[in-house]
Amino acid sequence: MNPRLDLLKPYPFERLRALLAGVAPPAGLAPVNLSIGEPRHPTPKLVLDALAAGGAGLAHYPMTIGPAALREAIAAWLAARHAIPMPDPATEVLPVLGSREALFAFAQTVIDASRSGPMVVVPNPFYQIYEGAAILAGASIWCVNAEEAHGWRHDWAGVPDDVWARTQLLYVCSPDNPTGRVFGLDEWRTLFSLADRHGFAIASDECYSEVHFDESAPPLGALGAAARLGRTGHAGVVVFGSLSKRSNAPGLRSGYVAGDAKLVAAFLRYRTYHGSAMSPAVATASLAAWRDEAHVRENRARYAAKFDALTPRLAAALPCERPDAAFYLWAKTPGDDAEFAKRLHAEENVTVLPGSYIARDAHGINPGRGRIRIALVADEAECAEGVDRIVRLARRM
Repeated sequence: MNPRLDLLKPYPFERLRALLAGVAPPAGLAPVNLSIGEPRHPTPKLVLDALAAGGAGLAHYPMTIGPAALREAIAAWLAARHAIPMPDPATEVLPVLGSREALFAFAQTVIDASRSGPMVVVPNPFYQIYEGAAILAGASIWCVNAEEAHGWRHDWAGVPDDVWARTQLLYVCSPDNPTGRVFGLDEWRTLFSLADRHGFAIASDECYSEVHFDESAPPLGALGAAARLGRTGHAGVVVFGSLSKRSNAPGLRSGYVAGDAKLVAAFLRYRTYHGSAMSPAVATASLAAWRDEAHVRENRARYAAKFDALTPRLAAALPCERPDAAFYLWAKTPGDDAEFAKRLHAEENVTVLPGSYIARDAHGINPGRGRIRIALVADEAECAEGVDRIVRLARRM
């Protein structure tokens, strides 16, 4: 057995199941699950129709590089969305089976475990895939805390030079999970400068980029920031996007990787052996999704309405703010976050994720402790019911 498997920590939802095991919520209250970031708005009909129409392609083995038409559609979308020159569909864009699979596999591509003390730098709190990918690639992680006192900005300046010197990969997430904070241009400038100086790759997880609240000001991504700063060729930077949140299609398992042609080529080589080719039916559905923005705007409007209505309602009992983007409320609990989540399930039949479960104890703190992550992914009525029950519990404590 691979001994590195023993280094993996339990996944947050495994810990949540253990926390709630044996707890019997009130039988008269219907369950409300606000713990998982799984979009539950309906998948657009145009995607479903294209998926069915693409079924004829199942008679053929798909290519790992994906259909040229899909790569071209993704490249055109990236150019329009981020106001950048169109990436080369042949060398700078690769369809993937959702951003989760790609974020994990990318570390296996870029980490050189033969070098002394390889390091992967990750935000904290963070998506646990980053940590598992680093460990199984033979690297250690360095957590960069984001704290409320600093507006949930990550303390990149606090990373020691000797850590940066050993860093081979930096994972970033903007809009951030769980805080919803969006990186500004100065922050991107800092990260690009560090990468240039120390020679590490940047993996920018942008799976929440299309869930935001101002149509005139979409979140700035890594490729857009690089263009504004006059950087060409996307050197050292690869971005990861997905249709899961953008198009309410998490089960489609469809996304993209785009950026540095050298890194994309290495990733394609790895994936050719890894067996990660996209189904022709999924590729057809993905093509339809990337070519349409109307359903994305409608989706954003639904999220904006929920956050406008429910953020002040929750904040009256648990301190929280509407995020810059993404679909989470990051609320402060009266006391221990895991105990609050357990009582919430036991007394109100609502499930949320303790913040400490998606963070690590690092540099003397766990920046997720005393918070819960609330995913406003269900329909408006269910989210409202869940928030009202959370408020009801908070006022009893």
